[in-house]
Amino acid sequence: MTIPSPDNLYPLPDIARTVQLRPLVKNPQIIVGEYTYYDDPFHAEEFERRNVLYNFGEEKLLIGRYCALAEGVRFIMSGGNHRTDGVSTFPFTIFGGAWGEKTLDIALGAASRGDTVVGNDVWIGYQALIMPGVRIGNGAIIASGSVVVSDVPAYGVVGGNPAKMLKKRYSDEEIELLERIAWWDWPVEKVTEHVRVIMAGTPAELAEVAG
Repeated sequence: MTIPSPDNLYPLPDIARTVQLRPLVKNPQIIVGEYTYYDDPFHAEEFERRNVLYNFGEEKLLIGRYCALAEGVRFIMSGGNHRTDGVSTFPFTIFGGAWGEKTLDIALGAASRGDTVVGNDVWIGYQALIMPGVRIGNGAIIASGSVVVSDVPAYGVVGGNPAKMLKKRYSDEEIELLERIAWWDWPVEKVTEHVRVIMAGTPAELAEVAG
């Protein structure tokens, strides 16, 4: 039985619109887990340049395993922030010269919102926008067109601008169980053995085969 390879850039033969991000991404500040993919009929291979924006600082984008990212999903990194504690939000420093010399310490002193973290088994819909420092829990769903400005809990479903909680996919007890099972950390052979339960079963049924 053949198991898909996490190192195959194009997991679907002869279909260039779907790429696995782990073998694609080269920027060390973007760390992606196995089997996470991005789908885009026009710019799939340009994910780093077109979909991770303002990545100028030390902050990282961390994406877990088995995530599905639809066309146009974008991550705004902390480098895109402007200071708002002064009279003007204009970024004088980036123009260099006397402006840069006089304001460099101000720019370097800007607060960071930290890394942007996407858990495992997360589905992010078409044209969703993820703002700096957001943390998205395992199993969450981000509706198409959402602007995510705050953290999303595990197995939460959010949508809108700004994105708000629409529902939880499971009860609190079931979510706690799924977090303990953490099927995404299983060896791929075990995932393959129980893939039907992972895809269509209940939390209780998954717990039965988790071992």
